[in-house]
Amino acid sequence: MRTRPLKVALLGCGVVGSEVARIMTTHADDLAARIGAPVELAGVAVRRPSKVRAGIPAELITTDATALVKRGDIDVVVEVIGGVEPARGLITAAFEHGASVVSANKALLAEDGAALHAAAEAAGRDLYYEAAVAGAIPLIRPLRESLAGDKVNRVLGIVNGTTNFILDKMDGSGAGYSEALDEATALGYAEADPTADVEGFDAAAKAAILAGIAFHTRVRLDDVYREGMTEVTAADFASAKRMGCTIKLLAICERAADGGSVTARVHPAMIPLSHPLASVRGAYNAVFVEADAAGQLMFYGPGAGGSPTASAVLGDLVAVCRNLVNGATGPGESAYAALPVSSMGEVVTRYHISLDVEDRPGVLAQVATVFAEHGVSIDTLRQQGRDSGGADGATAEGREGGEASLVVVTHRAPDAALAGTVEALRKLDTVRGVASIMRVEGE
Repeated sequence: MRTRPLKVALLGCGVVGSEVARIMTTHADDLAARIGAPVELAGVAVRRPSKVRAGIPAELITTDATALVKRGDIDVVVEVIGGVEPARGLITAAFEHGASVVSANKALLAEDGAALHAAAEAAGRDLYYEAAVAGAIPLIRPLRESLAGDKVNRVLGIVNGTTNFILDKMDGSGAGYSEALDEATALGYAEADPTADVEGFDAAAKAAILAGIAFHTRVRLDDVYREGMTEVTAADFASAKRMGCTIKLLAICERAADGGSVTARVHPAMIPLSHPLASVRGAYNAVFVEADAAGQLMFYGPGAGGSPTASAVLGDLVAVCRNLVNGATGPGESAYAALPVSSMGEVVTRYHISLDVEDRPGVLAQVATVFAEHGVSIDTLRQQGRDSGGADGATAEGREGGEASLVVVTHRAPDAALAGTVEALRKLDTVRGVASIMRVEGE
């Protein structure tokens, strides 16, 4: 074992950063044995130096993150401050001054991962970011190393614990969205401003990273279709249960059937109860990977929190330090395929559409005609009378003056065709409103 310690600079000392520092200190001997050299926390950059940080010597604390990463004696910079700036500038400076980087910054990697990889390659240093997606779940490394010899066709996953907790609560208790969100906030699963989670921004950044690695293609955040889950209702869950499904906010990355393009999207979807992702409860994450040779794989575990995320950070730290000891670097960006990223309109899937319609003769025929005109084939159709008291399965033909809920489940069709269908349905005099549109996945 070499005796000169590898020096680590830590940027950020919040929930994750403080846990990284704690593990580095309490497990120092084990880490040294695994790496082949001791590791030393050489500096910690924070915004509020007066805050008490147990176990971290006061002389290591600094507010000058730029000076810390430019010191020249730093071997590895661990970035857990999040956000695009100043993280981007600090990581770039770290490479320029000879340090490798471990990051948990999904937003930055999704927006500017290609430039960061290029900077790492130019400096002959590593950029690792297992903690950027799905917390403690080993996912980045299996995709870019274990499956490097395989062809990945699809990555389908629950990558945000907050949204999964909310949807699981709605499914299990019949609670509405607002009630489930209030409980998630009270338990600490949701931030005071949950927009990044519930509107799908967090999951979209992760989808961009996963798609890029899985398909050897640069996929940026702007390439990911995003749809939040704030409009999901108890009625949607009731419909899902009638179909033997539940509802999850999914990140879906797919290679086209002909292999010529890829898509990445985030949106709520109904999935069959028989699908492994349907049983993922609470704030847990799970990612389902489909590959040619490996077949179907599922990665499951806690997707957020200080300890789980710190575990992923430390795993990367060990890998990067081993590379430094051996005079090597790990795998960098693999974007050789350079496949085009298709628009959401080209995605082909099934749909569940709920319409509020007038309960009078000819309505079903009008609706069916619109679907046919747009090339969207109907799989099942269910109409339930409201004012007239009809029951599930009733056609309501011949009764007038009431209102009915018409539920249509389609066969697979392009998203653009579905959008055109919905637009035409809204123009029908007999359609009072489109209550819900949800995709059906995992079949």
